[in-house]
Amino acid sequence: MSRTTTMTVRVGGALSDFVAANVGEDGSYENVSEYIRDLIRRDKERAEAETFDRLKAELNRAFAAPEDSYKPLTAAEVIARNRT
Repeated sequence: MSRTTTMTVRVGGALSDFVAANVGEDGSYENVSEYIRDLIRRDKERAEAETFDRLKAELNRAFAAPEDSYKPLTAAEVIARNRT
């Protein structure tokens, strides 16, 4: 279920000028809300990509490890190991 939250953000000086340059007739966005939503979406995508890249790197290290370095673990051992 989607919900809408109204947020108030104060931006002044150079940041305000930068936002103004990106909004309106000369900018890429029709209004400040559209600009902020796009920034949040991009940041969310960046964070998800970083998480995926960390997972991929971990999997690559695991698959590159020699077979004899693996040892059987119970689910409880895996959970305990990942809590630290």
